[in-house]
Amino acid sequence: MPKEVVTMFLAMVPILELRGAIPWALSPLPVGGGLEWYQAYFFAVIGNTIPVVPLLLGFDWAYNKLKGIPLFNRFFDWLFRRTRKRSAVIEKYEALGLLLFVAILLLVTGAWTGTVAAFIFGIRFRLAFPAIVGGILVAGVVVSLVSLGVIGFWKII
Repeated sequence: MPKEVVTMFLAMVPILELRGAIPWALSPLPVGGGLEWYQAYFFAVIGNTIPVVPLLLGFDWAYNKLKGIPLFNRFFDWLFRRTRKRSAVIEKYEALGLLLFVAILLLVTGAWTGTVAAFIFGIRFRLAFPAIVGGILVAGVVVSLVSLGVIGFWKII
């Protein structure tokens, strides 16, 4: 499979997202992608953005269908508690807070969790989508710069 496609698929994976896809794509190691920085950034951003629309549009439907099932209800309770703990900035600043939340380079603060936060705080699609994509773009730049710095340092050693 082409390394560009692998980069996109890695960026689609919850938790991993572009925070894992970009370092893999830039890695010069035999198991890495070996892509140029602009290729790694582009394909990771595209891959991380692909699930956002279906998640934003489908989360309400899925929640309403599944919340009556005890197993899913426990999962949603856990997911919502976890998201609320990390999302004070969203509650205060709404769409701008959502962008910052997605851009922050912490575990479970990416696009997937951003879509859950948009649902929890009732941020409409027309505000949530550009905010999440903006956060993805910012996070991609930061991850790329950090990854390039680490790779550059690794080459010196």
